Amino acid sequence: MLKKILTIIAIILSISNCYAEDIHFDNDVYTLKYSAVVSENNGYGNEYFKKNENTANWTKMIGIYYYPDENNPIKFAENFVKTIENTDNSVLLKFIENKKSDKAAISFLVNGSENAKKYFEYDIYKFEKHPNKGLLLLKYSVKYFFTNEEQIKQIAKNVKENNDKYLEMIISSPIPPVVEKDIKIEQ
Repeated sequence: MLKKILTIIAIILSISNCYAEDIHFDNDVYTLKYSAVVSENNGYGNEYFKKNENTANWTKMIGIYYYPDENNPIKFAENFVKTIENTDNSVLLKFIENKKSDKAAISFLVNGSENAKKYFEYDIYKFEKHPNKGLLLLKYSVKYFFTNEEQIKQIAKNVKENNDKYLEMIISSPIPPVVEKDIKIEQ
């Protein structure tokens, strides 16, 4: 009887782990922990987090989002840039567009707080056409928490020194396939 129960538990664990896909980026491993249909666009959103992080507590994440009804990555990115520029707590760092390959990339900072902790969220988005229909967005985000002016200066220095490197890495990275399954893994 105990052997049957252990076999059933092993099967359940292997089934729950079969959804976990890993992405390697900048010497870190990210695991798919969230996937769902995005109600605004009927496409899927996948979010990958480091081992001990998830949607509720992350410092680094990678997102892959599918927009089936959008056909122009550059126009979509331009509209996104306008939103950033018109938002008080955001600042655009760089906007790159390649009209020949119909791709665009942006980097920006967002000032926020969670659980009474202030942070800057550093984001890079790459927009490109989906091979069949629509567009794909690849997102790399890092949260930098701070408590004083000196930490803000260090964050600004780090972002300034590394922005072009991370933009280049995201631009040259292929966008992994979108996982079209509902997945919510909390740790």
